[in-house]
Amino acid sequence: MDQQALNIEDVIALKGATMLEFGAIECSYCQAAHSKINAALVNYPNVRHIKIEDGKGRRLGRLFHVKRWPTLVLLKDGLEVTRLVREIGDKELQFALALID
Repeated sequence: MDQQALNIEDVIALKGATMLEFGAIECSYCQAAHSKINAALVNYPNVRHIKIEDGKGRRLGRLFHVKRWPTLVLLKDGLEVTRLVREIGDKELQFALALID
């Protein structure tokens, strides 16, 4: 799925467990979270992971009220269950993934 062409209707239509990862390439917090997120996802193969480059003019981030990066929005069948923002702890990430898996 082309993450830049993704719109709110596409997100609502997603079935199953999905984690939207909003961030930016130059964001040091995003870079720091990258390996932690990938390591956690190994234990949740059923969770779809969509990275979304966010920033000025990026509508999807605004629709999800993203203000800080990274923001992880965890969805179940297109509905938000929880979100994690900025400095993401291992335990809270595992707990959030378990909620949607």
